[in-house]
Amino acid sequence: MKDKILDLMKGIHEAKEPIEINDMLGLKTADEYREMSETLEELVNECLVYKTKKDKYILLKNCPAMKVGKLSVNKKGFGFLLLDKEDDLYIAAENFNGAIDDDLVLCEVFTSGVRKEAKVLRIVKRELDHLVGEVYYDDDVPFVKLDDSNKNITIELVGDKNKDIVEGHKVLVKTVKQVNTKKYLAEVVKIIGHKDDPGTDILSIAYKHGIYEDFGEEVEKELESIPNEVNPKDLTGRKDLTGLVTFTIDGDDTKDIDDAISLIMLENGNYQLGVHIADVSNYVKENTALGDAAYERGTSSYLADTVIPMLPHKLSNGICSLNEGVVRLTMSCVMEINHKGKVVNYDIFPSYIKSSKRMTYAKVNDIIVRDIVDPLYEPFVDTLKKMNELHKIIRKKKIERGYIDFEIDEAKIVQDETGKAIGVKRREREEGEMLIEDFMISANETVANHIFQMDLPFIYRVHEDPKPEKVEEFMNLVKILGYKLDGISSGFTPKTMQKILSQLKGKKEFDILSSLLLRTMRKAEYSRDNVGHFGLSSKAYTHFTSPIRRYPDLEVHRLLKRYLVNNDMSMTTIQTLENSLVEIATHSSERERAAVDAEREVLDMKMAEYMEDHIGEEFDGVISTITNFGFFVALPNLIEGLVHVQTLKGDYYSYIPELLSMIGKSTKKTYRLGDKVRVKCISASKVNSMVDFELVNKPSEGGDEDGDKEQKG
Repeated sequence: MKDKILDLMKGIHEAKEPIEINDMLGLKTADEYREMSETLEELVNECLVYKTKKDKYILLKNCPAMKVGKLSVNKKGFGFLLLDKEDDLYIAAENFNGAIDDDLVLCEVFTSGVRKEAKVLRIVKRELDHLVGEVYYDDDVPFVKLDDSNKNITIELVGDKNKDIVEGHKVLVKTVKQVNTKKYLAEVVKIIGHKDDPGTDILSIAYKHGIYEDFGEEVEKELESIPNEVNPKDLTGRKDLTGLVTFTIDGDDTKDIDDAISLIMLENGNYQLGVHIADVSNYVKENTALGDAAYERGTSSYLADTVIPMLPHKLSNGICSLNEGVVRLTMSCVMEINHKGKVVNYDIFPSYIKSSKRMTYAKVNDIIVRDIVDPLYEPFVDTLKKMNELHKIIRKKKIERGYIDFEIDEAKIVQDETGKAIGVKRREREEGEMLIEDFMISANETVANHIFQMDLPFIYRVHEDPKPEKVEEFMNLVKILGYKLDGISSGFTPKTMQKILSQLKGKKEFDILSSLLLRTMRKAEYSRDNVGHFGLSSKAYTHFTSPIRRYPDLEVHRLLKRYLVNNDMSMTTIQTLENSLVEIATHSSERERAAVDAEREVLDMKMAEYMEDHIGEEFDGVISTITNFGFFVALPNLIEGLVHVQTLKGDYYSYIPELLSMIGKSTKKTYRLGDKVRVKCISASKVNSMVDFELVNKPSEGGDEDGDKEQKG
């Protein structure tokens, strides 16, 4: 009955009464009418059909004024309706209709002034997973104050674990009963730790996003059968590359080493680049506890100096990690690249290597950037310099085809032995980092192109074209700032983005505008369907190079073995994969977003923690965002704080959106995007991840790169 009703209603664009739908379906009996009515209500509950106030029905997708999405509530009280493949819609607090953060809601869209807004009609589904908070007592009854203050509900604790908790414990809980729309009874799933214990702050954020450090008993049991050294029988059918000079280049603290590289100069003058990736699929099999755990996690999470791996340490730091001087199983992509950066030949095959050297970016950059050589690196200097030569050729070709480098800086938190933030600085990105990036992109593209040409089911890393209206909004913003961009056509391509960035280079607002232009673009994700990668200007791209820390890469390795080694391309295999890969891609994208959100939340929290020790100090910064309640100022170390409009002295200031400015009513004093200002930190809260500034009257030029205090002279 469901399919019949949905098929019928596809072509109906005005709401119909039940009896009209009955007649259009040609139903004859009372039982059929009753079944149809019940089915219509089911479809309403599933948000496939909308029921009007006059009890008429219409297919929801044929009703443009109705949208279903997730409510995301801002710390300031208002929210947004998050829609798949559409722009988010603003929702005022008075239009929540009892919904809370993360609720799936049905909304009505309306126009308010010049913008579209939404109001919640009903809550479709309330997800109360991963609830984390701090225990407190009220009249000897334990409650939990949720870390997510946007979830405005009361949680009372019940159950046996209450005897183990004390005030100040951070806990993960699950709801067991809804008392009313604002109150729930819940049980403690896990005591994360006391709020003052080192590391509890980061783990609390991880748990809130469904990222857990424990693998469980079944996984621990399976680990007992995982060897510490490669079993000689696993070498059968693999190419022996232990005689080849291979090495790894990673950060100083990296322990999960996915990739090794090699380079040979061929007689014809071409480069033979080898990218050798840890063969995790040899140990992490499908339909096992280990395989299921890797799938559920989807990715490793890097939260300040805390790593919550996708795989247990015995694999991620042990048998799978390409550690120096030991035999490891790998999947190799060996490419012959000419002096124009084109891959003219390649081979993809199972192999095993013995890494000659575990290198660090710092030491490699010393060699190829500053010509400073650590004696332990002497045997590899010529190869490294040839690799740097090749990387520049590859990068030049990438840029020529449209590769976009936004040059967005990232912040790195420095912590003491107790986990307290004691510094914030920009992450270094020099030639060594770009060299590895370019080599990995080359391998990923080569693998993706190979399977794409075979027309077999696969997982691609895709990045859709930006919406033209989003880029148009950005172009209008640039005009407001007084800049004219030449030669920008209406058809937005990667080349267009390159031109925009090139013409903005050198402008005082470049860092801000570069970040804003990046936000006009859609998010990259995993997909069964290849639609290309806009940011890389690549026709086919995948993730093959990090199977220790990303599940899609592990799945790509499995597919390569299935197709290229086992020659399993039967119709049964293809039909099975057509369905399963869609689910894997969707789940992997979701877990990636959770990890990214957790990383950002930890970063904001640690930045605020760092600033708690710098209240009263002055800094130089740049206005990075302007709103109707004030403007945000970014420091050289990327910490941002709010200058609230109420703290602006000497005049009444108003936000003028069409000028991207805050302007004084009497003095006409103007604060614009990109303006340099001097600020004083007046408050900071690790709990709320908030930093507040106020302006200092006398601005000064130049700031301290590490964001340390600069005393008034």
